[in-house]
Amino acid sequence: MKTFFSSKKFSVVKEYTFITIGLLIYVLAWNTFLIPNQLVGGGVTGIATLIFYSTGLPISITYFGINTVLILIGLKTIGWRFGVKTIYGVVFSSLAFQLIPGFLPEDLIQAMSLDNGKLISALIGAVISGTGVGIVIAQGGSTGGTDIVAQIVNKYRNISPGRIMLWCDLVIIGASYFFSDEPTVGLKLAVVLYGYLIIGLSSYSVDLILSGAKRSVQYFIFSEHYAEIADRITLEMHRGVTVITSEGWYTKSEHKVLMVILRRTESNALAKIVKEIDRNAFMSVGSVTGVYGAGFEVLKS
Repeated sequence: MKTFFSSKKFSVVKEYTFITIGLLIYVLAWNTFLIPNQLVGGGVTGIATLIFYSTGLPISITYFGINTVLILIGLKTIGWRFGVKTIYGVVFSSLAFQLIPGFLPEDLIQAMSLDNGKLISALIGAVISGTGVGIVIAQGGSTGGTDIVAQIVNKYRNISPGRIMLWCDLVIIGASYFFSDEPTVGLKLAVVLYGYLIIGLSSYSVDLILSGAKRSVQYFIFSEHYAEIADRITLEMHRGVTVITSEGWYTKSEHKVLMVILRRTESNALAKIVKEIDRNAFMSVGSVTGVYGAGFEVLKS
């Protein structure tokens, strides 16, 4: 029992450590490459930067305020565990947006961002920020904003978080045309195009970090505690479990084998359940393509 709680504490610490690292990467990307070039990305951060460019209101304040409303919705939909990680993500990100700019040397920003121009900065900033978001989502956390929407939709529909975020962000970036203070139509359109480039590349980076949101895996789990494992997979992951009766040829004894098909992004959650219940369980995993039916892809004619 002591080992169980110790391993559980270690798992929680590891999750929050990676969430913190992902958030730092995300905020650093914005403050180093995007904001100095007056670029606009997606999500609540994009809205906050638009307001910052127009009024000078600190990004941290707008970011925190909008996300507070979205968190309340997320708590009702996803639950308290999701809410705690999201609250942590929003609070930490808000503090980071407030404090990090003061620690970034101006010559560093000049050399890495401003001297390279908006295009290179957009490319680098998008990849780095998307990587940070991917790390956070992989641990069950969120940076807030459209990430919250993505997590909510992803609970009921197997649509990649990156794609959901992309749909939401397209609208936000399009609206930036009307809030831009650029003097000409061409420059206003350039801001929008750079924004679309940022959200497209960052969304792709998110999906890469999550190891391909559409890819599925098939698990065979051999354990004496198969019933408890199956119950937790069903209740916590909302995935179907098939129990197969097998016979070990060497022992000539009958065993129960669990067969589970799920998204690759859910692999860590399943492994965590099995490890908590039976550390001696035997598992095999294989990549699966063309999975159709409830919870997966729709079979098209």
